[in-house]
Amino acid sequence: MSRDTAFRPITDDEYPAWLTALATGFLRPPVITDEEVALRRKWFAADRVYGAFDGARCVGTYRSFDQQVTVPGGAFVSANAVSNVTVSATHRRRGLLSKVIAEDLAAAKERGDVVSTLIAAEYPIYGRYGFGPAAHAAEWAVDLTRAGLDPRYAAPPQGAVELVDGAAVRELGPEVHERFRAVQPGAVSRRPGWWTAATGTEGAAPGWKQPFYAVYRDAAGEVQGLVSYTVDVEWERSGLQPTGKAEVHAHFATTPEADRALWLYLFSVDWVTEVVTGHRAPDDLLPSYLGDPRAARMALHADTLWIRPLDVPRLLESRTYGTPGSLVLDLHDKAGLASGRFLLEAEGPAGAAQATCTPTTRTADLTLGAGDLAALSLGDESAVRLAALGRVTEERAGAAAAADGLLRTSRRPWCPDIF
Repeated sequence: MSRDTAFRPITDDEYPAWLTALATGFLRPPVITDEEVALRRKWFAADRVYGAFDGARCVGTYRSFDQQVTVPGGAFVSANAVSNVTVSATHRRRGLLSKVIAEDLAAAKERGDVVSTLIAAEYPIYGRYGFGPAAHAAEWAVDLTRAGLDPRYAAPPQGAVELVDGAAVRELGPEVHERFRAVQPGAVSRRPGWWTAATGTEGAAPGWKQPFYAVYRDAAGEVQGLVSYTVDVEWERSGLQPTGKAEVHAHFATTPEADRALWLYLFSVDWVTEVVTGHRAPDDLLPSYLGDPRAARMALHADTLWIRPLDVPRLLESRTYGTPGSLVLDLHDKAGLASGRFLLEAEGPAGAAQATCTPTTRTADLTLGAGDLAALSLGDESAVRLAALGRVTEERAGAAAAADGLLRTSRRPWCPDIF
């Protein structure tokens, strides 16, 4: 190992080596085409792309970029999104990642980012850097041969579902998604190029298959939801009994009516006997649309969006709260980026209370780490639960329950995107 091996910004000429190391780290064939190099150069032009090199060989990859995250109440907060993190097996346990992530987080705080975000491929790594899981996802496999439909939800809505092509999705999708993420805590902004890749125009993932697209228009003709899906069909030997499995790649809606209409449409596609939902919120309404909710078998439940607080007052002042009240948080952060004692005071109507968050010398109600605040920040985790686990210390009797009254949300946060 070269003495000067460390993460640093890469040069344009180093992109091919960096992409090869990235493919190696994610166990993909390390064969990079000129087309992929050109595309990544264009897409990553404004990103912070770092590589670790041992001589001419790239042995580590790291990238961060600007993002927005929706918090309860619908506000967008600025985020430093972290992605493409790899260290070759030949260079593990040498502090390469610790150094680059410390430098990147410090730079993000200096820029004024409120949080840093990532999707953790491996759970144990990122807690030691102050990240915590703030949103989870579930996936269901729905057996339509036994599902039925709950009569309360079977009546068609006033709007209509319309099949569209990729060009229409590229035109309609971005604006609908902007409205969707304004009402979905945990959702993140999508970068330029996302829609072209998702519709196969440019930069599609390896093995991309042309999906079907459908949108839901309300009674006024405005698009309120979108779904994309592929179907694999199998025929019995007679050729007379086809069965299909529909796999949902994207499904989002701005209203419950649109959400329900798109699911009911998928459940009614001829030959389809199973629908695999893709990543959904863990408290998704989908199973309850069925006459037999057990026909929706949960195939996956996992953490998705991880958050790392950088500016605690701005993070906590940006969101709304379940009840009025006050709470003093003593926050410990080994990196020193979010340490301090903060007074959170929320006032206003239940479910929409606004807060101020200021440094204080008052006696703490709760003592916790940065990653635990991250887990609580979008309303998904319970302070009572974390106290039972010994991760939050209750300095005042009843403080954890009071924190839950303030912080928890009636619906769980959800991040549909993997980045």
